[in-house]
Amino acid sequence: MQPSSSSEPGTRQPSPTTYGFVGTGEITAAIVEGLSTRGDEAPAVFLSPRGRAVGRELADRFPNVRVCGSNQEVLESATSIVLAVRAPLAREVLAELSFRPEHVLLSAVAGVRRERLLDWAAPTGRVVRTIPLPQAARGQSLTVMYPDDAAARELFDRVGGVLVPDEEETLEAFSAATATFAAHLDYLGTIASWLADHGVDHDAATAYVAHVFGQLGQSLSRHTGSLATLAGKHTTPGGINEQLMSDLRRDGVPGAVRRALDRILVRLRE
Repeated sequence: MQPSSSSEPGTRQPSPTTYGFVGTGEITAAIVEGLSTRGDEAPAVFLSPRGRAVGRELADRFPNVRVCGSNQEVLESATSIVLAVRAPLAREVLAELSFRPEHVLLSAVAGVRRERLLDWAAPTGRVVRTIPLPQAARGQSLTVMYPDDAAARELFDRVGGVLVPDEEETLEAFSAATATFAAHLDYLGTIASWLADHGVDHDAATAYVAHVFGQLGQSLSRHTGSLATLAGKHTTPGGINEQLMSDLRRDGVPGAVRRALDRILVRLRE
């Protein structure tokens, strides 16, 4: 995107391949790492001073990364701006910034509607909600975004791929689904702990569970059919996989997951 000719004198004129990040948490670190491991194709990246230790570590590792003195300096250095702060802080952070019409705001903030972001980031008229994943660090994030936008596609195609739903409400459902990460890891931790309770060394139990489900994840990433079909491939009639799955269903686990996701979705849509 070309900078506007109305920029104030002395303002840095960013190139189309620069990216600014306001907020330097885990997601920012993952995206920046994914962008910066592309060798000569790595774009210029400007980070906010928030989370300065994270920013310094990234700047030390990658020559294309620079930590700015302020969030406003990030906006003066790039036109594609990724907002990655906690939802309660979004309005306060944006209120301190002066956007220009040529900016595009790529929000990675869960639960903050696009209409609010457009108001808080005026006069920019391009606001895209995004759900980047930690796998961006390896160039493997399937990033959900709404609405479709060329600048957003350019960025997130660099760190994986994009998925664009037809409505913002659908993006909220995708966002709710990401709330299952910790619960899934807790489930795996329960299995490892159970093994340890039955005499397996704790480290060996953890390594075994990580290996089994890591390999299952690779099979899942290559699978093109339904998840029910894949589950069927791991289920022998009358076997132990069928028994455990039936026990969990009888105990209401699937229903509990659905109800918890429903509550997350209500929270995101408030």
